[in-house]
Amino acid sequence: MELGECTRNPGYQDSDGTASAADTNTTVPEEKEDSTSVKLEQHPAEGEYMQFKPYAGMPKEVLLQYSSQARYRVTREIVFWLTVACTLALVAVTIAVIAMSPRCMGWWQTTPVYQVYPRSFYDSDGDGVGDLKGIQQKLDHFQYLNIKAVWISPFYRSPMKDFGYDVEDFRDIDPLFGTMKDFEELLAEMHSRDLKLIMDFIPNHTSDRHRWFNLSRIRDPHYKDYYVWTDCNASFPKPNNWVSIFGNSSWTYDEVRGQCYLHQFLKEQPDLNFRNPDVRQEIVDLIHFWLGKGVDGFRMDAVKHLLEAQHLRDEPQVDPNQPPETVTTEWDLHSDYTTSQVGLHDLLREWRAVIDTYSREPGRYRFMVTESYDYDEVWKTMMYYSTPLVKESDFPFNFYLLDLPQNTSGLWAQHLVHLWMGNMPKGKWANWVVGNHDRSRIASSAGQAYTRVINMLLLTLPGTPTTYYGEEIGMENINITESQVQDPAGKYNKSLSRDPERSPMQWSGDMNAGFNIKTNITWLPVHPNYESVNVEVQKEDEGSVLAQYRFLNTLRQSELSFQRGWFCYVHADANVFSYLRELDGLDRAFLIVLNFGKESVITDLSSVLELPDQMTVLMSTNRANNGKVFKKSQIMTEVGEGLVIQYSTGTRYNPNHPNQCYISEKACYMKVMDILYKC
Repeated sequence: MELGECTRNPGYQDSDGTASAADTNTTVPEEKEDSTSVKLEQHPAEGEYMQFKPYAGMPKEVLLQYSSQARYRVTREIVFWLTVACTLALVAVTIAVIAMSPRCMGWWQTTPVYQVYPRSFYDSDGDGVGDLKGIQQKLDHFQYLNIKAVWISPFYRSPMKDFGYDVEDFRDIDPLFGTMKDFEELLAEMHSRDLKLIMDFIPNHTSDRHRWFNLSRIRDPHYKDYYVWTDCNASFPKPNNWVSIFGNSSWTYDEVRGQCYLHQFLKEQPDLNFRNPDVRQEIVDLIHFWLGKGVDGFRMDAVKHLLEAQHLRDEPQVDPNQPPETVTTEWDLHSDYTTSQVGLHDLLREWRAVIDTYSREPGRYRFMVTESYDYDEVWKTMMYYSTPLVKESDFPFNFYLLDLPQNTSGLWAQHLVHLWMGNMPKGKWANWVVGNHDRSRIASSAGQAYTRVINMLLLTLPGTPTTYYGEEIGMENINITESQVQDPAGKYNKSLSRDPERSPMQWSGDMNAGFNIKTNITWLPVHPNYESVNVEVQKEDEGSVLAQYRFLNTLRQSELSFQRGWFCYVHADANVFSYLRELDGLDRAFLIVLNFGKESVITDLSSVLELPDQMTVLMSTNRANNGKVFKKSQIMTEVGEGLVIQYSTGTRYNPNHPNQCYISEKACYMKVMDILYKC
C-alpha cells in the first residue's frame, strides 16, 4: 500500500496543546492516485479527511467514531451478553451444588476418639505415673494411627481418692500430671498437628476438700446450699435407703455442720445441688474457663446422677422381700429418685448452648458427649441426643458392645448393634465403645482370639468408634494381688477393682514396657506379655493387631461407603454376623463377615441377589486370606476371623430391604462430577 509523503491529521496537537509548525507551514504535495493508495473520505460536516480503516495510535475521538459502527457494536454486545449469561449460569450451578450438597461431616464424625488414661499412658519424669508431658511426647502415635480426636481422663487438682474424679480445684492441674503451662503446651502442640482435645468434665460432684464444700460445711451464706444436705442422726446417718455406686449408704454425717450430705459415689465426693442457681452458674463459668483455654469438647461424666428427687423418699427395692438392712448396692434398688430426674436435660441443654457460642469460629466446632449407663433402659440414653428444636449432646456414649463377651455369637453381636441402631432417633449419629477405664479390657473379657474381629466390628460400623488406650495392640488385663490394689472400689471389694484394665501402656520391650524409661517404678504392674505385645514390635509386623487397626481406620476414613453410606444387615446366625456398607451411586461396596462363634463355618449368602457370585477379600484378620476369592455361597471364616470383602455392582441392597438398612443422612454419589448430593 502506497501513501503520500504524509497524511494530514488536523486534530493533532503537541503535548502543549498547540499545532506543530510542520502542520501550519508545510504544504502537503498532491497525492497520486493508484490502486494501492488508501481511500480517504471527506467528513461532510467538518470538511476534514478521515481514514476509512482504523489505524494503530488513532486518538480517542477517532476510535469512538468507528466503535459506533454496526459491525463493532453488534460484536461487542454479543460478547457482553454471553459473559452475563455464563456468569448467571455459573452462579446458578454454584447455588444448586451448595443446595444439593449434604452437610459437611464434623471432625468428631470422621475420626475415632482415642481415650487416654493419663496415669497409665506415658511417664516423662520417672515418678511411675503418666503425665501431660508424656502425652505430648507420644502425639506421633495418634498420627500414625490416623486418629485426630483424643479424650483425656481427668487431670484436675485432686486428692486422688477416685483418681481425678474427685476434683479439688476445677481450674488447676494436679502436680502429679504437671502444670497449667504443660497443659497449654500440650494443647498448642495438638492443635498444630490438627489433633482435637476432649476433656473429661465432672459436674455431679466435687472433692470434700473443695473450697465450696468447706464453706458449705460452716454454713457460709453464699455456699450453704451448694451441696445436698439434710437432717439426720449422728448415730444413724441414713435419712433414707439410697445407696452409693461404690456400695453402702449415699449419706455421710458431717460433724462440722451437724447434718448429712449426699454422695452417690465415694463419701469424699459430695454431690452438688443443681437446684441452686448459683451452682449452675459456677458450672457455666467453668465451661467458659476451659473453652477459653481452647479445648475442643467435653465428655460429661455421670450425667444421670445430676439431680435427685427433693422428697428424699426410699427407693423401691428390686426384691421387695429382701431385708432392708441388707440393701447395700445399687443393684438392690430401682434408682427412681436418684437418676434421670426431671430437669436433667434442661441442665445439659443450657451447657450445650454455652458450648455452641464457641463453635462460631470457622473450623472450631466444640463437641459434647454424655456418659450415662442406662443398661436395659436404652430409651433413656437416647434422650441425650439433640432434637430438631434444641441441641444437647452430639451423641451419648453407647456402651452396649461392652456386653459382647456375655455371649460370643453372631446373633448376640447383631442384637447389641441393633439395640442402638433400632432405637436411635432418625438422622442421628451412632457411636461404639468396646472398652474404657471402668470395664474389663475386651481382649480379656472376650478372649484374645476375638480381639481382631472386635476391632473390625468397631471400625466398620456406622458412626464414631471410641478406642481405649492399648486396644489397638490387644492389651489385656493384669492380675493384681490384694496389696497392689489402688482403686477405691477394689478396696471395698477386690472383685470390683478397675485396676486390671488400667495398667501402663506397652510401648516397647524395654524396661517397664517403655512406659517409664527413667526409673524402675510403675504405679501399677506392667502386663508380663509386654515383650511381645507392644507398639514397637507390632509396627514391624504387617499382620499385627496394630497394623490391622491402622488399615481399617484408614479404610474407614478414605471410603465414602463407610463414612456416609448405608448400613444393612445381611446375615446372622450362631457364629457369623454379616452386614453391608454401600453408597447410592458408587459402584463399589463392602461386605463385612465376622465370626464371633466357637467354630469355623461356611456362610451361604446365595440368597442375597444383590451380591455378585464371586467376591475378593480386601482384608482378613487372618492375613493368609487377604486377596482370596470366595463364591458368595461359600464364604469361609475361622473362629474370631473377620473379612472385609470389596465388590463392584450397579445393584444396591438398601432399596429392596428398607427395614434392614440405616443411614444418618442420605447422600448419593455422582460419578460424572465426582460429587455428593442429597437424594
